[in-house]
Parts: sequence; C-alpha cells; structure tokens
Amino acid sequence: MTGSGSRMDRKELAAAVKESVRAFAQKVPGRSVELRVPPFVAVQCVEGPRHTRGTPPNIVETDAATWLALADGSLAWADAIADGRISASGPRSDLSAYLPL
Repeated sequence: MTGSGSRMDRKELAAAVKESVRAFAQKVPGRSVELRVPPFVAVQCVEGPRHTRGTPPNIVETDAATWLALADGSLAWADAIADGRISASGPRSDLSAYLPL
C-alpha cells in the first residue's frame, strides 16, 4: 500500500490509512474491538460482545506507518507487537488472523 518505498505526504497517508482501516472493518465486521490509528481513524470490528459505553475492553492502537505495513503484509503482527509498535489490550485484540488485507 505504501508503494515502492516512496514517502507519502500527509494527505495521501491519511487517505491510505482511512481506506485500509475501513476495508479491514468490512472484512472483519463486528463491534468487540476498537481499532485506532490516530489521528486518522478509529473503527469497531471483530465479532463478539458489543461494546457501547466507556472505554472498550478490546483496543488495538498503532501509528499509520505500522498499520499500512501490517495491512500490506510487509510487517508481521508478532514482530510489531514484539517491537512495541502496537498497543493491544483485551482478549480479542490479536488481529493477526485477519492480516494482511
């Protein structure tokens, strides 16, 4: 998704993140996990108990570059977790089975 190593400007980065996160939410519908890629987008995804109030019990948060690398398969979930590039909490927060897009 990031092309042949070329750097994106902020507008392109925002569009790529929003598009890919929304595609992920369509691929993995549900409301049990909140996936956040600040400051660009947050969605609810993954089947399971629906969360409606307060802080969700299952949260995944990462930066734009990490998300795009996960989405296009150039970074493995386990490596991103090990490097501290993903903050994941809750029993449903492991998204490795759904990536890459």
